[in-house]
Amino acid sequence: MAEITAALVKALREQTGQGMMDCKKALQDAGGDVEVAKDLLRKKGLVTAEKKAGRPTKEGLIGIHASPDGTAAAMAEIQCETDFTARNEEFGAMVKAAAEMVANAPQDGRVEATAEISGAVHAVLTKTRENMSYARGVKITAPKVATYLHHTGKVGVLVGVDGEVSDQTLGDLCMHIAFAEPIGITPEDIPAETIEKEKAFALEQAAESGKPPQIAEKIVAGKMKKFLAANALLEQPFVRDDKKKVKEILGGATVTAFARFAVGGPGTILIR
Repeated sequence: MAEITAALVKALREQTGQGMMDCKKALQDAGGDVEVAKDLLRKKGLVTAEKKAGRPTKEGLIGIHASPDGTAAAMAEIQCETDFTARNEEFGAMVKAAAEMVANAPQDGRVEATAEISGAVHAVLTKTRENMSYARGVKITAPKVATYLHHTGKVGVLVGVDGEVSDQTLGDLCMHIAFAEPIGITPEDIPAETIEKEKAFALEQAAESGKPPQIAEKIVAGKMKKFLAANALLEQPFVRDDKKKVKEILGGATVTAFARFAVGGPGTILIR
């Protein structure tokens, strides 16, 4: 058996990112064969990942990657167990890399985990010994695409527009989406099941009020009108000037797509 030197252990550690004792043990079990030791560490990492898979991942970060010409952008959310790990530099670098991998997707829309993305996440998992996973990703292309990432790294937005609009307005629009949380561009985009659920709730409230049926119907209609306006991007009061609606600050430009992610929370992806 080859001698297990400190230099050999160090070299294996640098190649695999595993702990010193794990590398030494793998080399001993492999009889000093570095390639066999790598396979042993890889298998151990897979087993470790399986054991950790059941642990809840409520923390994490969002990464964004935009094309140099401003016509495409991608966003990825990676979740982990603790905020301590989310603030780790290596975790943050991996999240940014994952966003770039999402940007390489062949088409717009939701992007599922690829072998490359899963491999990047797994590599950091084996080092931190904490459960983590690729939660979701999205890619958007448009004549103009803008992005926003909150300073915490936990809320991200992509928005695509067609038409003349200033970079300042686009930036403000991204921030608006981050804080106003629209679920559609227009009222027609809001899912039917969401509307039906809200309508049922409004009907229940109207019935409990004891109002006559014709009055109750008007109350429900009014509430539904407000609900649709409150959740459709173009109808929302603009966060920087609530005397104007979003559609007024866009001029002649058209919003073609937007996506909003919040770590561990609901997300919206809408592409026309």
